[in-house]
Amino acid sequence: MNIFRRFAMAALIPAAAMSFGLSSALAQTPSPAPAASASPSSTSPSSTSPAPAPSASPAPAASASPAPAATPSPAASASPAPAASPAPAASASPSPPPAAAATPAPVQTADPFGLETTLEPKKVVMVKGTANWDSAFDTLIDAFKALNTLLDKQGIKHAGNSMIVYTSTDDTGFTFLAEIPVEQDPKNLPKDMSVGKSPEGKALKFVHRGSYDNMDNTYEAITNHLDDKRLEAKDTFIEEYLTDPLKTAEDKLVINVFVPLK
Repeated sequence: MNIFRRFAMAALIPAAAMSFGLSSALAQTPSPAPAASASPSSTSPSSTSPAPAPSASPAPAASASPAPAATPSPAASASPAPAASPAPAASASPSPPPAAAATPAPVQTADPFGLETTLEPKKVVMVKGTANWDSAFDTLIDAFKALNTLLDKQGIKHAGNSMIVYTSTDDTGFTFLAEIPVEQDPKNLPKDMSVGKSPEGKALKFVHRGSYDNMDNTYEAITNHLDDKRLEAKDTFIEEYLTDPLKTAEDKLVINVFVPLK
């Protein structure tokens, strides 16, 4: 508002100067009129007859007097410009939206790590396999594809998440069982496939997010956790794929790792 006030004052000051100039000019113009009135001092009647001529001269002076009254109107018209100053009030209104936008995002809780749980046995169709570490994930994907092809042909739906049960490992590779939970027995199984039960009993649950290649870090953390807690694990461990490994990008995998305890 102070800015608009300054503009209003700046508009009023020149108008005042103009009014003062006009009033001074007008103050000077009436002075000749009395000089004409001095002529009636002559006593001759003939001199009185021309008197109307001097009386006519003040008429223009009287007509000029309204001009100063008209001049203030421009000054008054200049003052409404600052009156139309709602703009500052509008500029203050946008401040609330940022405050509303500053709502804190919900905090994501960490995945459980080393959570004690009990595995319940499930009916599964399984296939045995052997893999080396260099092509481990590709071998597991091939095993899941073989199981899905069998189930799709027989119209059997999954009854749970796909799993890998590691039965033995060494420096070069590992042996495993790829398992898919089902509610009915498939027919005409190949020699390397069978129907059985998934592992059961007490276990610790860990969560891995990311690619299969990065699971080394997860298993290292699991080993450290077992050492810190002085827990003994069995010679096997289970991976439950919460995301479908056949449809999910490898770096987006979410896998539960279960470590059965002795």
